[in-house]
Amino acid sequence: MLLTTDTLYIFTTQKKAKYLDQIKGGRFPVEVLVKGKDAAENERHFIKITDAIKAAGVSHHAREFKKVGVLTKDTSSGPFIDEWKKIYADNCKDVEQVEIAPALSTAAFSVKDEAELRAMRSSSKACVALLTPYFLDEMSNILDQDKKIKHSALADKVYNKLEDENFWKSVQLPNRQKLPSDFDPEQLDWVLGPIVQSGGKFDLKWQQDSDDEILHPGIIIAAMGLRYKSYCSQIARTFMVDPNKSQESNYKFLLSVHNMILKGIRDGVVVKDVYSKALGLIKSKKPELEKHFLKNVGYGIGLENKDPTLVLNAKNQRTLRDGMTLVITTGFSDIQNPNPQDKNSKTYSLVLTDTVRVTAAEPVVFTGEAPVEVDATSFFFKDEDEAQPTPKKEKRDSRVGAVATKNITSTRLRSERNTAVDDDAEKRRRAHQKELSAKKQAEGLAKYAESTADQNGVEVKKFKRFESYKRDNQFPPKVRDMGIVIDQKNATIVLPVMGRPVPFHVNTIKNASKSDEGEWSFLRINFLSPGQGVGRKDDQPFEDASAHFVRSLTFRSTDGDRYTDIANQIANLKREAVKKEQEKKDLEDVIEQDKLVEIRNRRPAVLDNVFIRPAMEGKRVPGKVEIHQNGLRYQSPLSTTQRVDILFSNVRHLFFQPCEHELIVIIHVHLKDPILFGKKKTKDVQFYREATDIQFDETGNRKRKYRYGDEDEFEAEQEERRRRNELDRLFKSFADKIAEAGKNEGLEVDMPLREIGFNGVPFRSNVYIQPTTECLIQITEPPFMVITLDDIEIAHLERVQYGLKNFDLVFIFKDFTRPPAHINTIPVESLEDVKEFLDSVNIAYSEGPLNLNWSVIMKTVTADTHQFFLDGGWGFLQNDSDEEGGSDEEEEESAFEISESELDVASESSEEDSDFDSNASAEASDEAEMSDEEEGEDWDELEKKARKRDRESGLEEEDNKKGAKKQKRR
Repeated sequence: MLLTTDTLYIFTTQKKAKYLDQIKGGRFPVEVLVKGKDAAENERHFIKITDAIKAAGVSHHAREFKKVGVLTKDTSSGPFIDEWKKIYADNCKDVEQVEIAPALSTAAFSVKDEAELRAMRSSSKACVALLTPYFLDEMSNILDQDKKIKHSALADKVYNKLEDENFWKSVQLPNRQKLPSDFDPEQLDWVLGPIVQSGGKFDLKWQQDSDDEILHPGIIIAAMGLRYKSYCSQIARTFMVDPNKSQESNYKFLLSVHNMILKGIRDGVVVKDVYSKALGLIKSKKPELEKHFLKNVGYGIGLENKDPTLVLNAKNQRTLRDGMTLVITTGFSDIQNPNPQDKNSKTYSLVLTDTVRVTAAEPVVFTGEAPVEVDATSFFFKDEDEAQPTPKKEKRDSRVGAVATKNITSTRLRSERNTAVDDDAEKRRRAHQKELSAKKQAEGLAKYAESTADQNGVEVKKFKRFESYKRDNQFPPKVRDMGIVIDQKNATIVLPVMGRPVPFHVNTIKNASKSDEGEWSFLRINFLSPGQGVGRKDDQPFEDASAHFVRSLTFRSTDGDRYTDIANQIANLKREAVKKEQEKKDLEDVIEQDKLVEIRNRRPAVLDNVFIRPAMEGKRVPGKVEIHQNGLRYQSPLSTTQRVDILFSNVRHLFFQPCEHELIVIIHVHLKDPILFGKKKTKDVQFYREATDIQFDETGNRKRKYRYGDEDEFEAEQEERRRRNELDRLFKSFADKIAEAGKNEGLEVDMPLREIGFNGVPFRSNVYIQPTTECLIQITEPPFMVITLDDIEIAHLERVQYGLKNFDLVFIFKDFTRPPAHINTIPVESLEDVKEFLDSVNIAYSEGPLNLNWSVIMKTVTADTHQFFLDGGWGFLQNDSDEEGGSDEEEEESAFEISESELDVASESSEEDSDFDSNASAEASDEAEMSDEEEGEDWDELEKKARKRDRESGLEEEDNKKGAKKQKRR
């Protein structure tokens, strides 16, 4: 190509000339000369170009100045070039060649416009995407799994990723940055590498491709450059695996030099000053690294991968301008390692490369999303050995030999437990409970200050709508036969009515039955309709009072087997529909957690060889728990897909239960919202390890020959105790690490207080229930029980009667729509402990002799909560417990009204468990008080006094009234 002030001459082949035809006739004259097979014709074209050079180079004022601008460093070879050089040498002897590369760089190429800068930015972001996350993830996985891979093989993985369309569609840059919406991966091409270097052999000039050496876990350098829409960018990072203090120190210094260079890049700065300032910092802070510092700190970049006229070294006099784009490369090569880990770690290099844009202030770093901090580029794969104090040797008794002195421990017998009531404690509790009850009543009135009644407590039910088919063509083809068709896919039964197929959704059908009369069989299909049910079961509301409903359809046929099959199919379909509806309802509160952010720059903390509950599908094998950036991950060894992720943001409680008095040691996570575990939902996930080893027979052991007594059993017990202590330490340490990782979410480790626990039946089996700082838990046996104390409104103790060996505990929650929690069959010996615990955690409690019907009570509470608290709130529970025998004052009637039939149900359920009537506790307390006051009276006198007291308190009248009412009902 020859550019003159008049014309652009292009001499090329015929094929390329066709492409250039479209630029003819533009603002600037273009003449395309076509190279052919005729040598004479080609020579004429060359001569025409030389004549144009001579004509354009002639000065009107001084003919002796003849100059032509050339790119002297661009050398080409071949017959075409040789022919041109010969003709040019013959015809242009007087023409002087001048290097124009600096002028082109300054005037045309170095300063970019907005479209060019956008292309540079996209190119840089693509570099970041390939380096991190892709290269970083691949490299860390290889190192984590101790795989052997060649530099070239790892580089090829990155190289081939350029053609992966799915990668570019889903790639996520660091800090949740994304590629531009109009990014086109088809426009990408490689200009550098990718280059992977490690193992002491480093070339920071990027003159060699990745070699076939094995990736060495030490200092690893990755560099790459891409071209997007013809515009280039570069990036390089240094990754350190298990670095020593010297390497960390040098990398931090490299980062400070790199940042200083970036701050010095701005409009109007002379290039050599940038380099000299960096060199000055090295000389003043770490002069020993001066000889390792690179001879330049970067160069210009754009259409060319490297602008040779804009190299940032100590000699370049060029001035930086706003809009220039540069590659900034800060590096130290071949540093001696004072503490090499192996022979490949004796020397190492460090480098950081970024693509930047010069502005009037600090530069814009296009590749800034790729992290450079020490924490982000350092990997630690060596196991962190926790500093543990050396265990003190236990002193042995010389007489016993192998038996440790602490084998026999002091134990407390059950018979020593004090079950007597502490009068002072009871008085203190009563006073405190009155305060708590008054406070609860005040809070209830304040919280429900306005009426919450919903149509007199009746829940408004909406008419459910179902749609089987939207169009006629969706009917099953079998309907043409005008028979009964069961459409499983659409949960619909199509019935022939008046010669037409009519669809009925399964949710409109109540049931179907088949009966036989003589030779005929009848199929009756009953439908759900308002007013059909009785009492509570009528859950079909009237949408339109004037509407007509079909109650049933009956079909007749001689084929009885066919009707039996249809009736069974309808029953199965109905069952499936109910099951799906229930599953949908159950999973309404299940949340989908955010994505777990894995730790990549170091090995995550791991607790290995643990089991998980609820158990995963398949064979029961132990897996491992890992702590990542925002949550936990349990990984099963059977499959990489068999894993459970738990985010810290969804954890409400974290428990650690030691294996003391238990067969397992536990880390238990109680979630805020349930998650799907397989096909079931769960709010509790537990990691545990069994604390006991497999037992074996030592009868024939050699020790028996020279040992007598129980020395070996004592040693085994000592070993068992030591192993349990080690397990507790390991799990407690891991639980603390979980709490530390989730401290931003307020996670803390909670431990059960076994000393104040008690036995009870929260579900099916009798278990040991233990309080913690914030909860009441049972996490040893599934199903687990975790009751948060802050969620409890009040507690009620049921079946507290003289003579009964057990009592029940009911927790009513602040969320009145939540069903109360029951803990049944608690031994009466634990009554004082339970009361003391409830009082100590400021939970108002009451007690009574009966089991109450809580479903009815809670319906009354939720129907109009405002009115409930106006009528005295939970005071109706206190009436029985506060009643003291011998009182002459009339007792206020309970504001809580309950129907007599419901009261009967409650009392009958209680009487089944007790041989005493409802007045047993009152009589017992009266007798106890009278026996305290007047000792020495016989039974007859006591009974007379008791009857007198009953008459005075009006109890007999109440009993008579109740009996009369029962007779009327009958």
